[in-house]
Amino acid sequence: MLFASCTNNENSQTSNHSETAKETTTVTKTKTIVFYGNSLTAGYGVSPSEAFPAIIQKKIDSLGLPYQVLNAGVSGETSSGGKTRIDWILREPVDIFVLELGANDGLRGTPLSETKKNLQDIIDKVRAKYPDSKLVFAGMEIPPNMGQAYTTEFRNIYTDLAAKNKMALIPFLLEGVGGEPELNQADGIHPTAEGHRIVAENVWKQLEKLL
Repeated sequence: MLFASCTNNENSQTSNHSETAKETTTVTKTKTIVFYGNSLTAGYGVSPSEAFPAIIQKKIDSLGLPYQVLNAGVSGETSSGGKTRIDWILREPVDIFVLELGANDGLRGTPLSETKKNLQDIIDKVRAKYPDSKLVFAGMEIPPNMGQAYTTEFRNIYTDLAAKNKMALIPFLLEGVGGEPELNQADGIHPTAEGHRIVAENVWKQLEKLL
């Protein structure tokens, strides 16, 4: 109704403002970063705001970047479980996908070929649904309980799949935290709040290159 009384010049200005608004909306459209993992991602033993994905969100917000973090971590998750529920996660758009799975497989002695196939299947599903999404792989290591050969092959799963799928690689998610008693909870596995801050820095080193 209001536009009916505008002059041609006013119409032109209104049109320009409209175009500018559209451009601004396009530029500031929020993108989604999905952290897909197990209890490390879920933040077992610490408050949700202390888990490393939440710390990453705070970092992103402080820089004014248009990204929203989705914490899709589930405690106890294996590569098999992750493969089962990935379709549900992919119902919503994914711009950056951070894959943090496999540690529980290693601790349970799951055959490495099975773990590797499950992780590849997850990657394939993400790529098939969102071919333009950027992928990040969180590398993990396990204690030598299962023997040196198993431990070494387990570590290589991450480097091999990251190279094969052209994924950004976090060499070792728990770098500077794993094996440090003061940075881990009583179980010696899950980081404390301070440990999560270090993990967030490990993640950020690779993630910031993709934003």
